[in-house]
Amino acid sequence: MMQGAPLDGGAGYGFSRRSFIEKLGAVGGVSLAVAGMEALGFGFASAQAAPPVIAGGKTAKVVVLGAGLAGMTSAYELSRAGYQVEVLEARAFAGGRCQTARKGFVQTEVTGARQVCDLDEGLYFNTGPWRIPYHHTSTLHYTRELGVPLEILVNDNDAAYVMMRGGLGPLADKRLRKGELTTDMRGYTAELLAKTANAGALDASMTHEDRERFIAFLVRDGSLSPKDLSYDGAVDKGLHAQPGRRGYIVKPGAGVDPGPGTPSKPYALGDILSSEAWRGITNAALYEHPTTMFQPRGGMDMIAKAFERRVSKLIRYAAVVQEVRQGDRQVTVSYFDAEEKPAQVTADYCICTIPLSVLNAIPVNVSPRFKAAMQDCSYAPVNKVGLQMKERFWETEHGIYGGHIQTNIPGITVISLPSTGWQGAKGVVLGAYSVVPREAVRLSSLPPSERIRYALDAGEQVFPGAYASSFEKGYVASWHLTKYNLGGWASWSDEGRRQSYPVLCEPDGRIYLAGEHLSYLGGWQAGAIESAWQQIAKLHARVQQA
Repeated sequence: MMQGAPLDGGAGYGFSRRSFIEKLGAVGGVSLAVAGMEALGFGFASAQAAPPVIAGGKTAKVVVLGAGLAGMTSAYELSRAGYQVEVLEARAFAGGRCQTARKGFVQTEVTGARQVCDLDEGLYFNTGPWRIPYHHTSTLHYTRELGVPLEILVNDNDAAYVMMRGGLGPLADKRLRKGELTTDMRGYTAELLAKTANAGALDASMTHEDRERFIAFLVRDGSLSPKDLSYDGAVDKGLHAQPGRRGYIVKPGAGVDPGPGTPSKPYALGDILSSEAWRGITNAALYEHPTTMFQPRGGMDMIAKAFERRVSKLIRYAAVVQEVRQGDRQVTVSYFDAEEKPAQVTADYCICTIPLSVLNAIPVNVSPRFKAAMQDCSYAPVNKVGLQMKERFWETEHGIYGGHIQTNIPGITVISLPSTGWQGAKGVVLGAYSVVPREAVRLSSLPPSERIRYALDAGEQVFPGAYASSFEKGYVASWHLTKYNLGGWASWSDEGRRQSYPVLCEPDGRIYLAGEHLSYLGGWQAGAIESAWQQIAKLHARVQQA
């Protein structure tokens, strides 16, 4: 899974260490963010880079519930270690929330709304997870081992637009280039810091030599004048004067006209702040969403399909779990098979990867404390809208190759432009990634066709005259309306993390839980994988000691 909800600093005016670093990176550049992360002890890799070593030829039998990434990771590693493994999957296919819609893909929501994907052959839409951070080494371990080709996903594009509604001043409701906004905010921030340092306000925290080096850094990073430490955005006034990183009104070219071009002028700091446009550059600067991200070539479900090729013989498809009961020596799972006939499987242990949103409706005889902890976790409502466009106007008319349009249009959050098929005839745009709970619920209350129309109307505000006229067909996905998902990702409260989360990380008798909900990488495929790694390691240690 999954791609992670936008984060904020929470209520009040204080900042967490992470939110401080994210904002530092947004206005001060990568070098400031890296320095801050190192100083505060943040690493750049997920917790585990490789699965636990559990070799030993054990013959215990394990039933795995769910053939999503956590379930298939468990089955793959346990079976390689010699365990007898059987996987029950409610769907007729594997992957869980890791799905990609292509021509012929069918989805029926719990409301009864049915969609059949009719995107053109060769085009696809990732209905679930859609990007992989470079530091999710666990996910990348399997893309490498299972031979899943990757390509770069452009997660941060200076050419992309920011469009925030409801602000004030001359920039209110304007479509603005992210690179221009970022450059201006870095410049103004650097100017304020440089002048503060030059006035001696930081002398108590740094030596004279460090202060001079710090000012020199700010001059270069913020394109300041070495003379008066001011920012005007026109040229880089560091060691070598060069055209400004902000860009041009008239681009340079051959001959006398246009010749050297005409540098653009910065927006006024007050205008950026009052317009709310600055929110569009900080939203895109999260640790979980680095500039360098990846996607499998051909769709995110290529990861699930690669797993499935290795473990498909272990999976019973269309097996809908009805009850899980455990005793002192075994676990018995009752389910309906593909013909809707009752059946059972008995094993020594159970690894259950069913989302808690679904599992809580299934009878499971665990301790009252464990049951209460299972019910202490909610799931985020999430919508995605895919739009097939007959022309890649964002490339030809706007020079935007991949990246995201940041907006606060209700129910949209972000419009993502494809990072594949460059300069092709057509492309599939992520027209909405709706993650704000109230907005997501409101959007999903509409029929699929109206969700598509809403996304088109929103996109017209950013690309008037081109967005709707280029649209051909669409497909929507609402994770909280998908039968065996019932939510995008686990959403733990602080109290739930302290009290209930640790309970579920340990087995209850012979039942182990795994999935993104039992990780601090919630909403990401790495969370599912690493949770499975932890649980199979615990199970293996227990079997060895038996």
